[in-house]
Amino acid sequence: MAKAIALYSGGLDSTLAAIVMVGLGVEVTAVRFLTLFGCNNAENTAYLNDDIPDAAVFGFRVKFCHLGQPFVDLVKNPRYGHGKNMNPCVDCRILMLKEARRLMGLVGADFLVTGEVVGQRPMSQRKDSFPVIDRQAGVEGLVLRPLCARHLKPTIPETIGLVDRRQLYGFNGRTRKPQMGLAASIGLKDYQPPAGGCLLTDVTYSYRLKELLAHDPDPSMRDINILRAGRHFRLSADCKAIVGRNEADNDFLETQVTDNDITMQVKSTGSPITLLTARQGGIDEAMLRVAASLTARYSGKRHKDMVDVSVFRGMDDLIAIKIVPPASEEKIKTLRIEATRCQGQY
Repeated sequence: MAKAIALYSGGLDSTLAAIVMVGLGVEVTAVRFLTLFGCNNAENTAYLNDDIPDAAVFGFRVKFCHLGQPFVDLVKNPRYGHGKNMNPCVDCRILMLKEARRLMGLVGADFLVTGEVVGQRPMSQRKDSFPVIDRQAGVEGLVLRPLCARHLKPTIPETIGLVDRRQLYGFNGRTRKPQMGLAASIGLKDYQPPAGGCLLTDVTYSYRLKELLAHDPDPSMRDINILRAGRHFRLSADCKAIVGRNEADNDFLETQVTDNDITMQVKSTGSPITLLTARQGGIDEAMLRVAASLTARYSGKRHKDMVDVSVFRGMDDLIAIKIVPPASEEKIKTLRIEATRCQGQY
């Protein structure tokens, strides 16, 4: 039996590609690559069995692979450039295919499979992009794209008889109607809606990342991770305040706090959690008061003239109470890191 490694995002196209291969008698191991910028930011460096229901139902297995720091380095300086925001789509695909090529040797696979469709993505899913990507990844002839194969040259698994090209598809363009029709015909009902899940395509997130890299070319994994949550304010070149917007943000920020961090909260009312992060310069009294005023502004006591803001080392060690006025709208606009302000600065 032929074996294949399938690049698997959990979306409709990659799920269909795996199912099509299973239907043609191929043993499929689907690999879900994780980064800090995807829908699932689980920190997992091992290859683990996933619990995605489609895998068991349709006869393929799923493993996780975290790309880690190499992907962060790629985002900073992609050879083939960024898309509209911070998405390095071509370089991203090359890195994933390189890792998939390595996994081929580990499981004894004969070729690779992706759910890509000609014309669906402006950077990485063009007919002229596929050969460049495959060549740079060292997988020329080994990548079968079953959903659009009839628009492409036959691959090695097709020419040597591992896969019957006549049973592959000729989808193209941005519409997902043909894929949805195929899904319905094979009984696939539970799949993600067709939308980009990569945070690097998001305007707000991309702006925050650019701003972070402008002040710190080598940020920590945590500094990158917390870009996804809260309101972000630049207090100095070395110091930021992240203010939770809701309960989900507060819960997330709590998971990011260490015993040495400074956090803030207004007690006895609805309040955000504010996390201060700093590099070499540290956090001085002026920054603490500004952060406290931001915390007060987004608390249930924002209409009061003065607000008591509790300052903690970590989450529980109370070290001070700052009595401050809530930050003004003018102050917020001056400090807040948001895509609507200073476009093109970085």
